[in-house]
Amino acid sequence: MSHLVNEFNEYRSKMNEKLLSDNNKVIKRIFNLDTNAYAEGALDVKTKELLGLVASTVLRCDDCIKYHLETSHKEGVTKEEMMEAMGIATLVGGTIVIPHLRRAYEFWEALEESAQ
Repeated sequence: MSHLVNEFNEYRSKMNEKLLSDNNKVIKRIFNLDTNAYAEGALDVKTKELLGLVASTVLRCDDCIKYHLETSHKEGVTKEEMMEAMGIATLVGGTIVIPHLRRAYEFWEALEESAQ
């Protein structure tokens, strides 16, 4: 199942490189703003990633969910913390986010498998 993680990261890296190579100032600034928004500040990175995960789930962006799951995992978020955050996301987003919850759970399992 760890192929899910590898496939996602390879595609994301390849396409980000292509997007940024077009030298579009707006796109580059948005990418930079995103990077800086998740940096350590008054809130720690772990908290910001969980906030990003909840927002991404409510907005139903599978790529964003995977990104925040992986970064959260790297930041030491436990499965219990992730599931508590996803519970809030499901409450706020409604039952329409349940398919995203399923895929998020599957991706988290792949992250755990990759870490072994």
